[in-house]
Amino acid sequence: MKYLYKHFSPAFALGALILLSALIPAMADASTRTLSVGMSGADVTTLQTELSGKGYLSSAPTGYFGAATLAAVQKFQCDTKIVCSGSSYGIAGPMTQAALAAPTVSATTGGTLTGKSLSKPYTGPLEFSGWVPDWRAASGTLDVTPHLNQLKSVMPFGYKVSNTGQLIDNANITEDPWPAFIAAAKAKKVRVVPTVEWGDGQAIHDVLSNATTRVALEDQIANTVKSNGFDGIDIDFEAKQSQTRDYFSTFLKGLYARMGTKWVYCTIEARQPLIDRYSPGTPPPADATDYANDYNMMNKYCDRVEIMAYDQGTIDTRLNAARSAPYAPVADPGWVSDVVLLASQNIAKNKIIIGVPTYGYEYTVTPVNGAFQYNVLWAFNPRYGTQIAAQLGITPTRTSANEMGFTYNPSALKTAAPTNGDSTQTQQSTIPSSSVAQNSGSQVDTSQPFNYMTWEDATAMADKVSLAHQLGVRGVAVFSLGGAEDPAMWSVLK
Repeated sequence: MKYLYKHFSPAFALGALILLSALIPAMADASTRTLSVGMSGADVTTLQTELSGKGYLSSAPTGYFGAATLAAVQKFQCDTKIVCSGSSYGIAGPMTQAALAAPTVSATTGGTLTGKSLSKPYTGPLEFSGWVPDWRAASGTLDVTPHLNQLKSVMPFGYKVSNTGQLIDNANITEDPWPAFIAAAKAKKVRVVPTVEWGDGQAIHDVLSNATTRVALEDQIANTVKSNGFDGIDIDFEAKQSQTRDYFSTFLKGLYARMGTKWVYCTIEARQPLIDRYSPGTPPPADATDYANDYNMMNKYCDRVEIMAYDQGTIDTRLNAARSAPYAPVADPGWVSDVVLLASQNIAKNKIIIGVPTYGYEYTVTPVNGAFQYNVLWAFNPRYGTQIAAQLGITPTRTSANEMGFTYNPSALKTAAPTNGDSTQTQQSTIPSSSVAQNSGSQVDTSQPFNYMTWEDATAMADKVSLAHQLGVRGVAVFSLGGAEDPAMWSVLK
């Protein structure tokens, strides 16, 4: 989810942290190793198992990276167009390991596909776009304006809908700083596509299931787009109920017809393959595929489908078991690949946009009978993570999802967390407030509870950009362009 950011006070943050009194060492490296010939260990065994599962290695896993494993890695890399020559050929780095961890799955059952073709890859240059949030309008527009030449679209965030179906200009789009920003975007031929965000599932159903209120909302949105000279609209209706699916499709059809040459963007939650959602041997519940979005209808009535490929947390049981603790990422490339491949079975790749986060999460982590309980504290901007690390004298390192992160003893935070205005934030999220995950092992001391921070920096974002190229989708959309993201981000959006 990407709505309802709110500030929390340093005093509240400190109080929550001090409540955690267990002591642990301040930091240890939890990164995924790059694997090459001559290495051995559990991660090599995992690599060999994944190669075997995809038909590239016939011998049993040994835990040693020898000639047979080298040949299998090279063939996989070449077949998947990761690399086919040069110094990195045959070396299993984060990109190769993420690609191996991503299965090709059935849209309905979650089983392995056999012969079903996905939509054709998009072969043009990637499109880059991003949301500029209304709660950081001044800093966001200031930060984005010098980089407009790198973007294809910008999504001011935006509009809301009342419980009775009335469109509300929550961003005050006709007031500063929006008019100057919109004019600058248009001068650079960047599409301006404001977001209509709505997160009340019951209200969405009530309005869209009533023909009168549904049509009225379609008219309001189309008229707002045309009267303001926008290039389109981004429909971000989240937390919908499965019973709303057909009504939502009817709404999109009606809006699409009213928009004429204006674009309809559709922003949707990530849908995960069933084999990743449920543990092996656990039958999915009967309603597991009662989805709220009809991908076929979205392919027909949306010019772009932006998948919010973030807020992963501990939802992927397969990757939980394959990655080392602590592991509760914002967006593991392997997970992102899964949800995009699943969507691409029904949605044309030349319409798919991968949503990429710019923020992170902090957790308390507690060992529980060989597993780990993750309790979400809050979401934060990268600057907050680096401030805490600096105060504790910790150097953040790569996590097993190739994000930036570190662990620490909360009682070591002697004074209030440093902030500079709104660098510290919480957000409503799809991540459960508390969950338990079984991980493959750990490179940190997990004998006692500890705090864990993980966030997306430019390097982690570069993984998603490379993945977009590899999967052949239309582009990448960043959430959010508020001015608090890793400034090196702009060097990878190309």
